Amino acid sequence: MSGPPPAEILSLALEHVELVAIAVAIAAAVALPLGVFLTRRERARRWILGFANIAQTIPSLALFGFLLPLPLLGIGKRTAIAALCLYALLPILRNTMVGLAGVDAAVRESAVAMGMTARQVLWQVELPLAVPSILAGVRLATVATIGTATIAAAIGAGGLGEFIFRGIAMVDTPTILAGAVPAAAMALVADEVLEWIERRLSPA
Repeated sequence: MSGPPPAEILSLALEHVELVAIAVAIAAAVALPLGVFLTRRERARRWILGFANIAQTIPSLALFGFLLPLPLLGIGKRTAIAALCLYALLPILRNTMVGLAGVDAAVRESAVAMGMTARQVLWQVELPLAVPSILAGVRLATVATIGTATIAAAIGAGGLGEFIFRGIAMVDTPTILAGAVPAAAMALVADEVLEWIERRLSPA
């Protein structure tokens, strides 16, 4: 067997990119403000990080299964994106907290001494210094999500996992590789691009 046609591979690859991009964007939108909040609320930190850790340890197929019965989700992309968001949340959240905690106390004190408000210190001092660590979390989350998104095909969400499941059912190696190879290449490219951006934004 020769495997799927290039047009179908491209179509499902773009669908895969869409799933990953939406999931990581939502996870980042949640994790960034949550990370700022948790650096200032030690009591809530243990509970929220505990929830994120638990979500990370649930096998991906099981998590998809748990989310299927929930209202507004069901079979398809919405459930896949919700599950992928939960997986992407922890790396971004943890690295945001690490980045903010790593800002030198003397730098904060100098900013306050210059008359900056707490909001100005956050936006003009802490977050810019934490950007490399935050981007490292986004990079980890993106690479992991690209791989996990192949399981989304099991619940009708599309993506390159369609080829993998189809190839397994047909015992057809070229079809399996049509899903696995582009997904691996996508993860490598995403890792290199985000690492390059991370290096560019790191302090000299």
